[in-house]
Amino acid sequence: MPTQPFDFLNAAGERLSGRLELPVGPARAWALFAHCFTCGKDNIAAVRISRRLAGAGVGVLRFDFTGLGRSEGDFADTSFSLNIADLVAAAGAMAAAGMPVMLLVGHSLGGAAVMAAAGSLPDARAVATIAAPFDVAHVLAQLDPDALARIEADGEGVVAIADRPFRVGRKLIDDLRQQDQGARIAALRRPLLLLHSPTDAVVGIDNVTSIYLAARHPKSFVSLDGADHLLGNGDDAAFAADMIAAWASRYLPPPLPTATGPFDAEAEETGLGKFQLAMRAGKAAFIADEPESVGGLGSGPTPYNLLSAALAACTTMTLRLYATRKGWPVSRISTGVRHHKEGGATLPDVFSRRVEIEGALDDAQRAELAGVADRCPVHRTLEAGARFEPTEAGWAATLRRED
Repeated sequence: MPTQPFDFLNAAGERLSGRLELPVGPARAWALFAHCFTCGKDNIAAVRISRRLAGAGVGVLRFDFTGLGRSEGDFADTSFSLNIADLVAAAGAMAAAGMPVMLLVGHSLGGAAVMAAAGSLPDARAVATIAAPFDVAHVLAQLDPDALARIEADGEGVVAIADRPFRVGRKLIDDLRQQDQGARIAALRRPLLLLHSPTDAVVGIDNVTSIYLAARHPKSFVSLDGADHLLGNGDDAAFAADMIAAWASRYLPPPLPTATGPFDAEAEETGLGKFQLAMRAGKAAFIADEPESVGGLGSGPTPYNLLSAALAACTTMTLRLYATRKGWPVSRISTGVRHHKEGGATLPDVFSRRVEIEGALDDAQRAELAGVADRCPVHRTLEAGARFEPTEAGWAATLRRED
C-alpha cells in the first residue's frame, strides 16, 4: 500500500511524526491508530494492522506519541492525559487535511487512550481496541517496584520497559492513578470492538471482561486465541485487522464505486519512490512498481510482470472454457509464465509457460489442451504484434486552455 509522512503539532506546539497508510484509490474512511505504551508508530503490529486496513479501503494514520520515535518532546513529561491530547491533535490535523477520523483503533495502553479520546472526537463512529487494560494504572505493575519508589521520591527516574530504558516522571504515575476509565467506557456511546488474547501474559483476559461489562451496546468481543500481547506473529496482526475491517464496515461509509472510465487500464504516479504507480484495470485497483535493484520500491508487479500475468490469466481461462465445453473432468488449472529477452534475436522477447492440469485425463486429452493454450487470445496478440494509435498529449491541451 502507498505510505507517506504526515507530521502535525501537538497542543504544546511540538511536531509529532506520523505515517499515513493509503488505500489504492479513494479511501472509504479514515482511521487513527494508537500504539502500545513506548512502542511507537513503527511497531510491527502498528504497521501490519494499519497496512491491512488500508488494503480494505480505510486510510490510517499511525504516529509517535510525544517524546517517542521521531516525535518532538520529552518522554519524561509524558502522561496518559498527554496521550489523549495527542490523539485529539492528530484527529484535528487529519480533519483539517480533509481526512476526518471515523474509526479509532488502539493497541494496549493505546486502546485505553482511544476509548478515552473518543468523547472529544465527534467524527469518530466506532472504536476498536486490542489487548487494552481496563484500569490504566495497570501500566505501573509492569515497572520495577524499586524504580517506581525512586520516581515517587525523586520526581523522575529511569525504568526498564521491554528491556529498554526510559526516563519517566512522577507526573505519569500520578496521572495514571487519577484516571476513571470505567466511567469513560460507560459513557463512550460508540460501537466498541474488543480484541484480546486469552493467553495474554501482560494484560490479562480479565481486563477485557471488565471493559465489556462496563461498556454499553453495541459491543463485540473477538478472541485472539494464541496471540501474544504485542501480536508478534504476522498472522495474528492480519487476523485482528481483518476482524476490525469487517466489523467497522457496519459503521463506515460504503466502499466508493469503482469508476470504470474510458480506458481499459490506467496508471498514475503515487509520488512515492521513483516508479510506484496506482493502477486501475477493469474494477481492480493495485500498485505497480519496479524492483529495488533498479531504483524502485519493489512494492508491486513490474510492467513485464503484468504482461506475463495477462498471458497466464488468458491461458488458464481458455483452457477452462475448452475443458468445460468438452465435458472433461478437469478440477483445477494453473499457468506459470516466464519472460526474458534474447539479445540480437529478430524477436527478442521470449515467453515460456508451464500449465498444471488436475483431473482424470488421458495423454491425448492433455496433449490437446496443451495445443489449445497456444490459441488463447493474448497468446495470439503477442505472437501477431499490434498497431498503436498516436498518443494523446493531455498536458498540451491543459496548457492551451490556460493560455
